[in-house]
Amino acid sequence: MSLLLNILTNISRIIVGITFILSGFVKAVDPTGTQYKLQDYAEAVGIETLADWMTMTAAVALAAVEFVLGILLLFAIRRRLVTRLTLLFISVMTVITVWIYAANPVSDCGCFGDAIILTNGETLLKNIILLALCLLTARFPMRMPRMVSLNNQWIVLHYSTVFILIISAYSLYHLPIFDFRPYHIGANLVKGMEIPDDAEQPQFETTFIMEKDGERKEFSLDNYPDSTWTFIDSKTTVIRQGYVPPIHDFSITLLPYRSDEEPEGENYTEDITGIVLADTSYTFLLIAPYLEKASDATFGNIARIYEYALDKGYKFYCLTASGREAIGRWSDLTGAEYPFCNTDATTLKTIIRSNPGLVLLKNGTVVGKWGYNDLPAEQLESEGGGLSTESAVLQQNDVMAKRIAKILLWFVLPLTFLVIADRLWMWSRWIKRKETRNSDRLLKLLKIKRKMRKKIVAGNWKMNKNLQEGVALAKELTEVVKNPNCGVIICTPFIHLASVAEIVKGSAIELGAENCADKASGAYTGEVSAEMVKSTGAEYVILGHSERREYYNETPEILKEKVQLALANGLKVIFCIGETLAEREANKQNEVVKAELAGSVFNLTAEEWKNIVIAYEPIWAIGTGKTATADQAEEIHAYIRSAVAEVYGQEVADDTTILYGGSCKASNAPELFAKPDIDGGLIGGASLKAADFKGIIDAWN
Repeated sequence: MSLLLNILTNISRIIVGITFILSGFVKAVDPTGTQYKLQDYAEAVGIETLADWMTMTAAVALAAVEFVLGILLLFAIRRRLVTRLTLLFISVMTVITVWIYAANPVSDCGCFGDAIILTNGETLLKNIILLALCLLTARFPMRMPRMVSLNNQWIVLHYSTVFILIISAYSLYHLPIFDFRPYHIGANLVKGMEIPDDAEQPQFETTFIMEKDGERKEFSLDNYPDSTWTFIDSKTTVIRQGYVPPIHDFSITLLPYRSDEEPEGENYTEDITGIVLADTSYTFLLIAPYLEKASDATFGNIARIYEYALDKGYKFYCLTASGREAIGRWSDLTGAEYPFCNTDATTLKTIIRSNPGLVLLKNGTVVGKWGYNDLPAEQLESEGGGLSTESAVLQQNDVMAKRIAKILLWFVLPLTFLVIADRLWMWSRWIKRKETRNSDRLLKLLKIKRKMRKKIVAGNWKMNKNLQEGVALAKELTEVVKNPNCGVIICTPFIHLASVAEIVKGSAIELGAENCADKASGAYTGEVSAEMVKSTGAEYVILGHSERREYYNETPEILKEKVQLALANGLKVIFCIGETLAEREANKQNEVVKAELAGSVFNLTAEEWKNIVIAYEPIWAIGTGKTATADQAEEIHAYIRSAVAEVYGQEVADDTTILYGGSCKASNAPELFAKPDIDGGLIGGASLKAADFKGIIDAWN
């Protein structure tokens, strides 16, 4: 069952990850198209007044979030956080697609831009499947193996984010690096409008409204009534949509004016679509969906291209959806002398993602496209023999293979090399650890004496048990804990210490306190000094517990004083360190524990350090029922030991006892204690019941 869950979880991870990457990437290469789709949604819910910069920012952000989430999921980075974010994202998208399916405000959700067009029903089905897969990954995130170690995960996160933002910025400044629309370079517009002979035809239903004796009813052809009924009206509706060609709304209507004055007595419109598409020479189309919003910064280049077209005998038209007032304003501003034509705004925005943009046609085929930042005025003027489809001017867009190669070179290959290098590094560490273990086994076989650090199970009663209950529990523990294979310590509230000391005297159990003051003596009402603790018969004291740090604002300086006073009075210190959930998810656990050690105990001498026991307690696992996996606990314990080695040397580090203190129970203690750098546990709730506490102690057997 466990193997099956592993397989299903990782299949789900791959499917969702690739889907998110594809969805985010196609949006990023065409941010303007994504912006148009968001504007359609905004209009559907009645917020048409959103500024263009707001919808464009949302389009870029949406693409980046989808792409980066997909990458993180595919690489199993920040597994808990990422799977939850992915589940939240797809949940919101599913709710939106339910609304789209029911209300039909748009015909295509835009999930995959223009690369893959889905109906609203197909989109809903797709999101329901993804939602189920995301639920599985969020339920079992730790079953997904990491592709990159913790230390290198930030590289994948930041590199992916920067990459996808650069893709969006490049596509905005120039044109989409991949054009999935029916007007891409090389597309023949005439063929794009053709309907195959065997294509599915639309089906219509006609309803007749008839009246008889003042009563009106609707009839179809199948039940058309007799002549006693009087015909009133009829209506025809489409009951099944037939084949719709990729290009179905392209038309050009010539306007013979450039000002806001309409010539009187003239039919001022002429459909020239057929003429333009049939032209065997070159035709320049300046595309400006809305002249009111078009950039006029490059009108000089437009004028130069127009003059070039006149000189060569090529046609030049400006296609716009704006009215004559906007056309007149544009003409006055730029001095435009070229003819203007009306074309549907949606069609123009589909043809080119630039306002204005330039399209070059020949024989009805798109042979060149430029955004207003890349208008080819200088290149055209440098052409000696005129245009040719092989000229450098018409090759400003790389072929598809070259673009894919660039994506591989700048994104896929670097990440692939990172994964390979990271896995080789981890493999070398595994080999080194294995060799070390083999060496240790050899030393044992040769009966070379090796000093072993002390194994400890310590109980922290916290603020529980009155005096009588505490005494009873201590007596019960002395009866059940006879010959343990580890050191056993119980740390009790101050009121228990003297009484419990008498009970555990001569037994296998040692006694400790839960705290002591940072002052030796004086007018500090309510405080208990280290000397007082020692006088009760206690041998240990817990310092630096996360609850003391959080609830009583114990700083590193305060803890440094407490440690010094405890050691000066002959007490051994169980010093607690650990990170919060936020710090763990931010991958800052190493720097957090090292800072806590440096702030309070790394000032000790090597001799003083012999009386220090470290207790690592992941704060997010204390009292929550959550437990770090054995591998997670071992990883941080090994890091703590390496930090100690940096200060005191490897020999001292090898002799330092490091306890795990995060919801350790009898059920998981054997797995935790089997790890080479985990030397026992600091036990909270489970230490309040003799049977539970003994079960953890017995894990050392």
